[in-house]
Amino acid sequence: MPTVNRLMGIAWPAFLAACALQAVVFAVVDPMELHWFGHPLPWSRQAIYAAAFFLFWGCSALASLMTAILVMAPEKMNR
Repeated sequence: MPTVNRLMGIAWPAFLAACALQAVVFAVVDPMELHWFGHPLPWSRQAIYAAAFFLFWGCSALASLMTAILVMAPEKMNR
């Protein structure tokens, strides 16, 4: 599989998972009520949404990357 296809095979499912996770989490949690070490976050609501989305996307991409590595043939891994 070419590199671009492999990258999109990791990034696209991770993006969709981050979208779903963002919708579920923020349907339940109000970003303005979040606290960090007992203090409210000094960010705007949109900044919290954006930071959370990229955090979710990164975690989902890491999970997709690990799956892609685990399904690779041993011959490809040992090159």
